[in-house]
Amino acid sequence: MTGLPILTNRLVHIYHSEGHDVAALSGVDLSVGAGEFVGLLGPSGAGKSTLLSLLGGLFRPSAGKIFVGSAELSTVTARELDDLRATEVSLMLQGATRNLLPYLTARENVEFAQASARRAGKSLPDPAQVLADVGLEAESDRPLAALTPGHLQLSAVAVAVAMVPGVLLADEPTSQLDHAARDQVLETIGRINRSLGTTVVLVTHDPDVAASLPRTVTIRDGRVGGEGRSGEEYSVVTADGFLPLPPHAREDLTPGTLVRFHLEDGRYTLLAGAPDTEQEEPT
Repeated sequence: MTGLPILTNRLVHIYHSEGHDVAALSGVDLSVGAGEFVGLLGPSGAGKSTLLSLLGGLFRPSAGKIFVGSAELSTVTARELDDLRATEVSLMLQGATRNLLPYLTARENVEFAQASARRAGKSLPDPAQVLADVGLEAESDRPLAALTPGHLQLSAVAVAVAMVPGVLLADEPTSQLDHAARDQVLETIGRINRSLGTTVVLVTHDPDVAASLPRTVTIRDGRVGGEGRSGEEYSVVTADGFLPLPPHAREDLTPGTLVRFHLEDGRYTLLAGAPDTEQEEPT
């Protein structure tokens, strides 16, 4: 199994609220390689869940393009989108129970999740194997009401990966768990990413979760506002030349501050303030 790459180009999403148009996303350029594990960070209302829903094909963008593998989600037909969600793109909603049918066991939920992909002719593992892979073989036939919160979330993970997707989109899968269960769920998703090559995009507010991920992307004000690599935070220049400032820099570089970039030995230094008051900020 090989994961699918994700690419968005100047992605915009506008919704109508209380008589006004609101821009949830304002030109998102994002590239996720096949098999990558990427965390989406940012404050509440920044557009993370909207972006995840667009990547999952739940609704169409107002403008811009979304590519998942070779499929351009804003132009595919409704039938093609249904087939893609049935076989290649899995979206795990926030809150384990939103991903599960409460009157079915974990095994029956996995069987149900696989039905569309099997009808499409996709070869899939036995439900018992899916549950074993997430550590739930002993809980497979217990009522969901008898499971711990951690096991419920692992059941949701099992359902999400039941059809062996090329892309797994997870909206805060650890937000309602204690630290031990959180770590178990995160390790399970990481193991799926490594063993199946599934591309994973995961939304989180948890700094410990973010710190454990190889790459993070921060959404601020509907745009990509920064990226984290190996514990270092970087600002990201957008396609139109916009450079969002990280929060700590905004405290010093207030609106109206003059800045210029000085190139020396292949590196830019940001100089802030009027010429006689300039302060260097390495970039």
